[in-house]
Amino acid sequence: MDPLVGEFGTLLGAAAALERIAGRELERRCGIRHAVFEALLRLKDGPVSMGDLAASLILTSGGATRLIDRMETADLVTRHAAEGDRRRQIVRLTEAGEARLAEALTVHAETLRRHFAAPLKEDELRAMVESLRTLRAHAREELGSLR
Repeated sequence: MDPLVGEFGTLLGAAAALERIAGRELERRCGIRHAVFEALLRLKDGPVSMGDLAASLILTSGGATRLIDRMETADLVTRHAAEGDRRRQIVRLTEAGEARLAEALTVHAETLRRHFAAPLKEDELRAMVESLRTLRAHAREELGSLR
C-alpha cells in the first residue's frame, strides 16, 4: 500500500476524532448538537436565506428545514418570508440564539485549546495549520476548475 493512503487516513481519523470530541462537549456543556452550533455560526453576522444556509452547511433543503424547525422550537432562531419573494425564507438569530452561540464559542475554544492545540508544540501547530491552509487552497482551486 502506498504510504500516502495511510497518511491521509491518519489526517481523516484525527479530524473525525477531534470533531466528535468537540461535538460531545457542545452537547454536554451547552445542550446543542454540532450542526446547531454550525448554523448559529453562519447566522452570527445577520439574517441568511434558507437556501444559502443549507448550501453553507452542506445540507439538503429538507435537512436544513428540519434543523431550523428544531432551532425555532428551541427559540434560537426566527424565520420569515423574504420581502418581495414569499417563497424565500429568511432565518435570523434570536437573543436566546445569540446567548447560546456566545456560550458555545467559549466552550468550543476551550475544547480546541485542550484537544487540538495543547498536544502540539507551538511551532508544530503553526506548521500544521499553514500546511492545512495550503491544502485547502489547492483543493478549492481544483474543485473550482471542475465546474
